Amino acid sequence: MSEFWNARYAGEEYVYGTQPNVLLRSTLAQLKPGKICLPGDGEGRNAVYAARLGWDVYAMDASEVGKVKALTLADAAGVSIQFETSTYEDFNPASEAFDAVGLVFTHAIPHVRKVLHDKVIQALKPGGTLIAMYFSVDQLGKNTGGPGRLDMLYTLETLQEDFKQLIVETLEKKEITLNEGRFHQGEASVIKYVGRKKI
Repeated sequence: MSEFWNARYAGEEYVYGTQPNVLLRSTLAQLKPGKICLPGDGEGRNAVYAARLGWDVYAMDASEVGKVKALTLADAAGVSIQFETSTYEDFNPASEAFDAVGLVFTHAIPHVRKVLHDKVIQALKPGGTLIAMYFSVDQLGKNTGGPGRLDMLYTLETLQEDFKQLIVETLEKKEITLNEGRFHQGEASVIKYVGRKKI
């Protein structure tokens, strides 16, 4: 997959924009800045936003091109982020190290998805917050973003099971209008999830 994402991010354009995901933005507004982990953060829009709010940011993505653009975006914003190149399978966050984790459209095949979700639960500190937005199975066939495979799209029940260790604060499927760069434009079916790790 790194080849696919390197090709997508190859130009000067930030293909998903430079502004943060709306759910991440609204949720971080309610949290005290601490340490945040952002797997699959692409060209760094969410990482840079969190850093501007005063968060200590660790982000990763499989794309080396994405990493370079993320660090460029951080420099332009006058903030510092830690950004590593890794696959979800090789991603190995420290245990109970983060006050928040953001998963923004981190789609993967089922066994990789489950591994990633288990890792981020373990990475959260007790009382930490998981913020996640995904495309739902109803997104299949729409041209507003997301993988074209049903097994890489999510249901409410999938997330309830994957995150059953957390206390659910938000779990809803919604039809929204995306405006996140060239590849996320128009009506989309998404799932919003916010959960908290038990203390």
